Amino acid sequence: MAKSSLKSAALMEQMKAHLSTDAGKDIVKKVNLVYQLNIAPKKIGFNEEIFVVDLKKGEVTEGPYEGGKPDATFSFTDDDFIKISSGKMNPQIAFMRGAIKIKGSMTAATKFTPDIFPKPSKM
Repeated sequence: MAKSSLKSAALMEQMKAHLSTDAGKDIVKKVNLVYQLNIAPKKIGFNEEIFVVDLKKGEVTEGPYEGGKPDATFSFTDDDFIKISSGKMNPQIAFMRGAIKIKGSMTAATKFTPDIFPKPSKM
């Protein structure tokens, strides 16, 4: 992946490794969805970096999803994404507050929980 200024980019690298473990393979079997994450440094919609977490194939890529439409697309700031993925912010509450914008299947979006991410190491 290209050098990124986002804290989330480091988490995406960890996620790549995590999906190749047994725990990661279990998540792929359980979730079986594709998420596109649009992560902005400060404000949603501006200078976003795009990552795809493909929980059908078990991979993380940078750039828009190219296999049709993702099951759900999330937009959030770098800080909010880190809080959500580490379990410090509830995704449903973040959505109600406007900290997350979601396009696509709401059913797929409800399966987007901190459980799919590797437990945070010291970043």
